This record gives sequence, structure tokens and C-alpha cells, in this order.
Amino acid sequence: MAAASDQLAPPSTALLLMEGRAIPELAAFVAAYPLLASAPRGDGHPVLVLPGLITSDRSTGPLRSYLAGQGYAAHGWDLGRNYGLLPGFERRMIERVEMLNDQFGQKISLVGWSLGGIYARQLAKAMPDRIRRVVTLGSPFNGSPRATNAWRLYEFTSGHKVDDRDSHMGGAISAPPPVPTTAIYSRTDGICAWQCCVEVEGALAENIEVKGSHCGMGHNPSVVYAVADRLAQPEGSFTRFDRSGWRGLFYPEPVKHH
Repeated sequence: MAAASDQLAPPSTALLLMEGRAIPELAAFVAAYPLLASAPRGDGHPVLVLPGLITSDRSTGPLRSYLAGQGYAAHGWDLGRNYGLLPGFERRMIERVEMLNDQFGQKISLVGWSLGGIYARQLAKAMPDRIRRVVTLGSPFNGSPRATNAWRLYEFTSGHKVDDRDSHMGGAISAPPPVPTTAIYSRTDGICAWQCCVEVEGALAENIEVKGSHCGMGHNPSVVYAVADRLAQPEGSFTRFDRSGWRGLFYPEPVKHH
């Protein structure tokens, strides 16, 4: 998987321009809210939602509000804008997980959007005893770090080279976390090459394809429903996403990578 996607280019200019879909996707989220409430309900366990590059907890507000309504203790990361791994950020994220874990006395589920999903995976590798499951939304953890339209921005804001990303917490970015993990991706992602957002499926790892933009992942109705469905699994269990019936209209069979 990684070797094949190392040669990928970033998404085309046409796909990048289509990122304006994020606005109507937010309107669709509001319109679909009554239907989204029919998703499996949570058991009250804490969920930490991590934002993407140069965004803050404001961007994940709709998703967290929805998850709270579904019965989860949904929290933002409380670290301001995500400019990359600035000095002290790794320690502060670890402390945030430890604080929520201790406060609720339960393992935490992590939902990460784009760069936030990479953080989520690495946190699960660094402290698996505190993490229940991971869900990533358009997160480019596989293949070349330059197969995105945001890598230069990351280097500018963080001061880190994208080639150095395996030197941070948790080790190799592409290695799967040791906890149940779901990677949600879109083939029409205009920011990240979708092939880099796909996990090698295994005993604890799966992929869910959706239709939509990168910038709308956090409020795309198909994404939001899938997140709630995945978080509702009992602790310690992992069953693959069910695409039977009406779900088959919105969730294609995922690509297979070995």
C-alpha cells in the first residue's frame, strides 16, 4: 500500500475547487439531523474530537454537538488552532487524554479530522491502554506526505518537515493502531489523495468510503452517521460496518488493500 501510494500526486485543481461543497454539506447536515438521530446511541463514554490543520474546536462543533445528543461525552481538544506539532503539543494532547480517561474512568474514543486523525492514531499507539477506538476522517497516514494540497502549509505553520513525521509520538505514521480503527475517506477529496487515507484492512481495521469533500467531512451526513455507528460498538468488540439495505446507497464497498 505505502509503496504504491508513494508515487501519488495531490488531488487535481478541479477536485480542490470542488471543496466548496463543504457549505451545502453543512446545510444537508442540518436538514438530515432528524434522520441522523436514528443512528445507534452511545453508552456515555468520552469521545475526544481532534481538528484538522489550521482549524480549531469550532470546526468540530457540529459533530460534537451531534455526538453529545447521541449519548456520548464529546469533547474538543482545547488547544486552540491546529498549526501542527508545535513545541509541547504532543505532551498536552497526552495530558488531555489522561485527564478525560481519569475523569470518566473509561477508555476514550478518538475521532480525528485530517491531521487530527493522524494525531488520533499516534495517541492510540502511544497509550493504547487508555484508548477504546479510533475513527479518522480524510486523514493521510499512508503513502507520501506530499500527496496532499496542504503539505507546504503544514511545514510553514508547524516548522516541521513533512518527511520527519515518523519521528514523533507513536512511531511510523502508517502503522495501524493496536485498537479498533475505522478510516473514512472520499475519492473526491480535494485536499488529500484518497489512497493515502485508506487503511490496510485487518482484524481491527476497516475503511468506509463516503461521497463528499474533505472540508465537509466533519458535518457530511454520511460521515456523521458512520462515526456514530462505529462509536456505538461495545468496548472490546469490533464488527465491520454493515452496508446492507439502504446503507448500500450511501456507502460503496471499500477498496481492498493488502
